[in-house]
Amino acid sequence: MSGAIFDVAIVGFGPSGAVAAALLAQAGHKVFVCDQSSEVYALPRAIALDHEILRVFQKLGLVDAIEPYVEPFTDSCYYGVDGRLIRRMTMIAPPYPLGWTPSVVFSQPPVERALRDSVEAMANVTVRLGVAVDSLRQDGAGVELGLADGERVAARFVIGCDGASSTVRSLAGIGLDDLGFDEPWLVVDVLANERGLARLPAHSVQYCEPDRPCSYVIGPRNHRRWEISLKQGESPAEAATAAGTWKLLERWITPDEGELWRQASYRFHALVADRWRAGRVFVAGDAAHQQPPFLGQGMCQGVRDVVNLAWKLDAVLHDRARDGLLDSYGVERQAHVRELTTRLKAIGSLIGERDPARARARDERLLAEAGGEVKATPRQDVLPRLEGGALAASDTSARGTLFPQPWLHRPPGTSRMDDVLGSGWRLFTASREALPPGDIDLPGFRATDLATLNERDGVVAAWFKRHGCAAALVRPDHYVFGTVREPAAVPALLAEVAASLH
Repeated sequence: MSGAIFDVAIVGFGPSGAVAAALLAQAGHKVFVCDQSSEVYALPRAIALDHEILRVFQKLGLVDAIEPYVEPFTDSCYYGVDGRLIRRMTMIAPPYPLGWTPSVVFSQPPVERALRDSVEAMANVTVRLGVAVDSLRQDGAGVELGLADGERVAARFVIGCDGASSTVRSLAGIGLDDLGFDEPWLVVDVLANERGLARLPAHSVQYCEPDRPCSYVIGPRNHRRWEISLKQGESPAEAATAAGTWKLLERWITPDEGELWRQASYRFHALVADRWRAGRVFVAGDAAHQQPPFLGQGMCQGVRDVVNLAWKLDAVLHDRARDGLLDSYGVERQAHVRELTTRLKAIGSLIGERDPARARARDERLLAEAGGEVKATPRQDVLPRLEGGALAASDTSARGTLFPQPWLHRPPGTSRMDDVLGSGWRLFTASREALPPGDIDLPGFRATDLATLNERDGVVAAWFKRHGCAAALVRPDHYVFGTVREPAAVPALLAEVAASLH
């Protein structure tokens, strides 16, 4: 194949596909994106995001557009067999490490619409809606997609962001590994009126009750969500009818206290692609993994996928890195997804214990571990760090974690760090002697001494002290490539990253 028209073709224009298109177009690449649906899905699916994803929206200039549809996530209280509080999950305490509220709820349709609008406004993006992909052919030079209307689209690389039943994944011959979670649940979204809101809990709840485990989430404004486990022998189709749903909701709310927005029966799965790259084809988002919804990580994981992949594709497309860098995408993301899914399954098992005796034992164990007094646990503690891939060989406590984004004093006010320093490769040092001499051949490279950062809350200074480092090298996706304890080790760290790219 020769003469590829697009740098990257993206199949699927949901949140993951739209973020991928926006990031690659922002980097100057020619992008094609298509979706078999013509409109944004009008009903809510994802409901939670975290500060890592808000930082991505910051880079894309979308913060003002989505702000009306985003609110802080309330604490999640876990109640056991006898209604006792057995666990509480909350947010990291201020000052917030990434410059954004650590956990938020959001209304997906308008946020997704704002994201799509921003992509469609980019001159180097071609968008085709209402058309499906039915063939894929690749060689050493590129990929050709066949669309159902007969059009052929050529690109150097393809990303399949086309959902759980991904056509791209199938055409590329990528399989799924089953991580052993398969349960029927009913997901219900309600727009509650004032009477309904007055009756409902003021915080999100996990009802860890053997008879009927369920979750209650406070969404933006008057949006409330329930995830209700279904019992053996119950009909998922019947549960998803209006009558069946209201019967399951009668404990909390009645039809005269709110209106059904969406109700759908699902089987919650834990699946991950057995490989994330097939030649010039990649999978991301639901096409690459599906996990239980506990802690609302589904959409977050999809955005993490494409952020990880986008900076690597950018480097390869601009001939700033070898093609082998793209292999690190699957190495990093598959390990991260597998580990997080394992942790989410454990949370699901805690919530969903059906045996009354084991559920009581669980309650006693959790209370004993807490010393009899339940303390709040930040949701972010559940997230693993990156392992392997495009990271330094030397394992340090900071390697593979997100570097913070402090507020900086920049007269006449304050600004978030990324708005000041950008998001290329960045070296942060605890002293001037650790600054490298001369130019460094890394895309967007910038070296900053902490003394000149002029941060408002000491977030980075505290981070350096906690990790005991003299310098930290940060990738374009804000993950720490590596750290060193002595200024004299900085040149070797820079040489290591140059070798890994070239």
